[in-house]
Amino acid sequence: MGQHMAIKHNGARASVRHLRWWMLGLFLLGVTVNYITRNSLGILAPELKTELNMSTQQYAYVVGAFQLAYTFFQPLCGWLIDVVGLKAGFMICASVWAVVCMMHAGVGSWLQLAVLRFFMGGAEAAATPATAKTLGEWFPRKERPVAAGWAGVGFSVGAMLAPPIIVGAHVYFGWRGAFMFSGVLAAVWVALWWFLYEAPQRHTRLSEGERAMILEDQEPELPKQSLPSTLRSVLRNRRFYGIAIPAFMAEPAWAVLSFWVPLYLANERGMDLKQIALFAWVPFLAADLGSITSGYLTRLYTRVFGCSRVNSVVASSASGAVLMVSLACVALTRDPYVAIALISIGGFGHQIISCMLSALVVESFDKSQMATVNGLRGSSAWIASFLFSLVIGMTTDTFGFNPIFIAMGFFDLLGCLFMVLFIAERRSARPSPLPLPTDNPGTAL
Repeated sequence: MGQHMAIKHNGARASVRHLRWWMLGLFLLGVTVNYITRNSLGILAPELKTELNMSTQQYAYVVGAFQLAYTFFQPLCGWLIDVVGLKAGFMICASVWAVVCMMHAGVGSWLQLAVLRFFMGGAEAAATPATAKTLGEWFPRKERPVAAGWAGVGFSVGAMLAPPIIVGAHVYFGWRGAFMFSGVLAAVWVALWWFLYEAPQRHTRLSEGERAMILEDQEPELPKQSLPSTLRSVLRNRRFYGIAIPAFMAEPAWAVLSFWVPLYLANERGMDLKQIALFAWVPFLAADLGSITSGYLTRLYTRVFGCSRVNSVVASSASGAVLMVSLACVALTRDPYVAIALISIGGFGHQIISCMLSALVVESFDKSQMATVNGLRGSSAWIASFLFSLVIGMTTDTFGFNPIFIAMGFFDLLGCLFMVLFIAERRSARPSPLPLPTDNPGTAL
């Protein structure tokens, strides 16, 4: 880390080169921990069902409790972050989810687990709106699609790391200790965030040149509004529905990857916990690659096809939607490794869509509303996630997972139609190509 973090002295103050990428990296570390804590439930689900005497239906209620809170609290967390600032707002929410995760170690029934998952979901709901706020604060508009792609990495890296980390903690400490361990990781990150993060206007380690570059083409921030006023303004904007409806159609696939794939591998592919740990992370590695690819794919559509910045984001999302058809093919194979490969292609496609939806939020709305809007976008997504998990709980014991995978394969193509209708720009004057980022985010991160 130190070798990349080149520090130059300007008088008495030391400035850090490429600080915007370091701040994004710090945020991504928090999102990674966020996903390790939330995905601990899915990894431990086979044992928890036995230890707490849970049926599949009751497990669906536990998952649904998290999803319901996550759905409801995303715009509230977003408004909190817009009002009190990213640093304080995200720290408050992260502190809550760290404590609640540690409390999971004391549960004695599925109902107690469901209550804790509800509170954890409410706190972890801050991650989605905070993503848009971070992009809006730290990146000029020309870099935001690429930065959005890197921002999505934190979500899938955490999900990718969760199986080996949680299984390792389980081996040494048991399932209760695994929950405690992941909660402590979150508490450590809270301390790092408090000491290291600051907005670009006030960060003492940000060079004046980079500060000017960050702020050069940012939108003027409008006065902060009350939550009802903000909601009315957003819900009257038709562009919001070009973001919210595709998010609604995309999220069931991510819910399945996060909460149900370990159970699917155990019940329908005959894998034990160690085998799940060996393979359950692969779709999330593919999702990481999809996140990184998404922003650079927009540059391809701009340079090769002459798309505007907005249309290049829409085209990138459409590419991800086509890849999601691979999930429908899971129902056609009996080979568990082919199934994992097809699910991984779906993870790659999903993260392209998810990252580009965040990019559309920062392209389409004022900076003072970005966190709230991304929270509303997340609520739309998690309504679908909540409903879909209930459907899974009611149907898979009877019909298996094949109908679920077939449906997920085509949801995103439908969502993409709404993106084209409400977001895509109709006039296609060829813009000048977007410059490549002056800094290499792969090196900075």
